[in-house]
Amino acid sequence: MYHRTIFFLLSLLVLPVVSSVNNSSNHTLPSSISGELYNEDLSVRPLPDGRVLTTFTFTTVLGAAPREPLTWDLSDQHYTLFPLTLGQILREYSVVELHLTLNSGKWNYDHWGYPDDPSVGTGAELWAWMTDGSPSTVDERWTGLRNALAGLFCASLGSLDARRTSSPSSAFPVSFPSSTSIPHALRYANLPSEHVCTENLTPFVKLLPCKSHAGMARLLNPQRLFDADWHGLSVHVQSTEKGVELKLGVQVVFDPVRLRKLDWSFRTLYDRIIDMPCPVAASSMVHVQVPNDDLHKLLPMSVVDDNLVATYNLTAGKRPYLPMFHTVNRKQYSDFPLDVSMTWPQEHVFHYPASHQSPLSPLSIKRTLYGSSQIHGLLSLALTNNEYHDIAVGYLENLPALITLWMHTMKVEVEGRVRDDLMSDISYRPHQPLTGGQKAPSTFQAILTVPARSTLRLSMEVSKTFLKYTEHPPDAMRGWDLPPAILFPVYGSTNSTHDAQWTRMSIKDRMYTPTLLIDLPTPDFSMPYNVIILSCTLITLIFGSIFNLLTRKWVIVRMED
Repeated sequence: MYHRTIFFLLSLLVLPVVSSVNNSSNHTLPSSISGELYNEDLSVRPLPDGRVLTTFTFTTVLGAAPREPLTWDLSDQHYTLFPLTLGQILREYSVVELHLTLNSGKWNYDHWGYPDDPSVGTGAELWAWMTDGSPSTVDERWTGLRNALAGLFCASLGSLDARRTSSPSSAFPVSFPSSTSIPHALRYANLPSEHVCTENLTPFVKLLPCKSHAGMARLLNPQRLFDADWHGLSVHVQSTEKGVELKLGVQVVFDPVRLRKLDWSFRTLYDRIIDMPCPVAASSMVHVQVPNDDLHKLLPMSVVDDNLVATYNLTAGKRPYLPMFHTVNRKQYSDFPLDVSMTWPQEHVFHYPASHQSPLSPLSIKRTLYGSSQIHGLLSLALTNNEYHDIAVGYLENLPALITLWMHTMKVEVEGRVRDDLMSDISYRPHQPLTGGQKAPSTFQAILTVPARSTLRLSMEVSKTFLKYTEHPPDAMRGWDLPPAILFPVYGSTNSTHDAQWTRMSIKDRMYTPTLLIDLPTPDFSMPYNVIILSCTLITLIFGSIFNLLTRKWVIVRMED
């Protein structure tokens, strides 16, 4: 009764708009209302190591363009499905494309393959393309954008100041070139120490039309999401031919093998099920990747396509799970609530795959910082090509002023031999001084060609910065987090020849290395405590002795025989 009441109230709020849009022959709505479209999608993919990858995608398309910086006459912002708070931020700061991710954990490319959303770097990552024009500069609007998003998502994005901001346009190209003549500028920053938690998920869910009352968002249980092995939130805004497209995503990697079995369901993963559809969703689909065997059992039953994907249509009024099965009781499977489950009846204990199996990604990445000294070190990157052809990738390092790269010590080796010919298009921007004695991050970019079935090692010496004692964090002995390096695809890297031996190919999307923990020269912050204790002890002894001499009264006591 409770769920039916919520569904009825949501219908009263949003169904008049949907019915008016469908009945466009009788009524003509403004483009700011009739041009909006909302879709939601859930993809479930079992992984070879027993884990389960679930990806939520909530897409809202708005038939409007971001405001140019020279246009100060704001148009009517009548949003029905598009979140008003985010739309105002995009218009205020003239944002053409925006990407924000908050992730926790280490993505394992070898065992999990490519993620559905490539932005899986640990911590917070923010990059945006903004129109470059007066009266406000790009840096001023970048500062306002960071602060606005920090307040909207309750995250420490205000720390992404000029000390962490750069403009690597090669690694983050604009997805949809603008037709106007106004130039665009890129700003990129990352904060590897930022963690995602419930205070980020709560405002994230509020951006959805149905919130967490109906649809796919019913499964977003924070107690289960943040207990997973890997989890992340993403906000992607980009301009398309249809208008402004907003994609809100949630990626989670669960481990059902904790209970010694491979079985999983919505109830066991999220501790929730889908009670009702979102009434404003034009499309609401659940896609489940099915293993290529006959040992599993999928419920509710569904038609599996040629790509071994079972699809469930949860769109309001369109819920035929079994369009080709007429002998099955359709009411049992097509009515809510929905709890998709996959079991292996003949398997009692899960057996992990052998470690010698081939990785699922074309490149295996290992990034290490060597050296026990607190002043010098060696930064090493190892790329292993798992394919039978050469792979050309772009390599980006965006490092804060904590360490300094020495380019003259850079060395590229393959099987112990120096191969400088495998690196090209080198670009290095050292630390630039800022106001207040701070420094901008250094940016190193290059194109690396990894030979087939071999390992390329790139190494260079680094120097660690000596910080003032006031610049250290409260947990200074823990160390500092270095942001991950990024491998990005090189477009047009395939040669014209058809010989597979001489054909260079690239990765299909960005790849992130794990973060590093660097140990900087750190003062002994316990010394002030020791000095205070010693000083207090000496003062107590001296003061006590003098006080006794000054205040004690000496008398002669006669002893009787």
